[in-house]
Amino acid sequence: MERKDFLKRGFSALGYMAIAPLLGSCKKDEDSTTPESGTETGSGSCTATPSETEGPFPTKSPSSLVITDIRSDRTGVPFTIKINIQNKNNACGALAGALVDIWHCDKDGNYSEYGGTGMQSSNFTSVHFLRGRQTTDANGLVTFTSIFPGWYSGRAPHIHVHIYTSSGKSLLVTQIAFPEDVTNTVYTTATNLYTRGKQDTSNARDNVFADSIATELATVTGSVAAGYVLTHTIVVSA
Repeated sequence: MERKDFLKRGFSALGYMAIAPLLGSCKKDEDSTTPESGTETGSGSCTATPSETEGPFPTKSPSSLVITDIRSDRTGVPFTIKINIQNKNNACGALAGALVDIWHCDKDGNYSEYGGTGMQSSNFTSVHFLRGRQTTDANGLVTFTSIFPGWYSGRAPHIHVHIYTSSGKSLLVTQIAFPEDVTNTVYTTATNLYTRGKQDTSNARDNVFADSIATELATVTGSVAAGYVLTHTIVVSA
């Protein structure tokens, strides 16, 4: 099965329970509306971030990847990822001590831990690049050092996030979107690294982000020369 077929059929081909076909609607939190990514911590009013599919390439053993620098041998424009976790059930205050897993593709659209199949022809089953876990600090913040992700056909550029309590209870699986002016700049300027040109799927046409972009769009600042910094707030019910 190719990735474009996965996007139509869900991810049951890999043995994971299909949440919903990505070309249909993905699972959402019922109270999700339109918060901005910079919602103030502890304001007392916030909106839960929508739940999204984790497939088709979730991290297989996240507890073994407790690292801040997730680049491994991957090359690309430098990228710092800063994610704040808030607790809707505690006046939207910072959630300290939460486990945050992230994973994303490399500059060519490939994921580690998978490959050699129709879903991804390049075989990276024995490596773990661009995957990591951190624990939120007192301000609910985790920070990762990475490279700016590439893209693959049928999806807008994105980062996957899975958040757990300190005891390992799953709180939320979601995804983070990117401003298209930034992605277009990266993919058309850093052409020595990113060779595929502009993404073929916009956020508005992406089957994960089309109905939830207001809650899942990150703020990204910087430049190709200096690198970029992503900041994003995710609200969970803990």
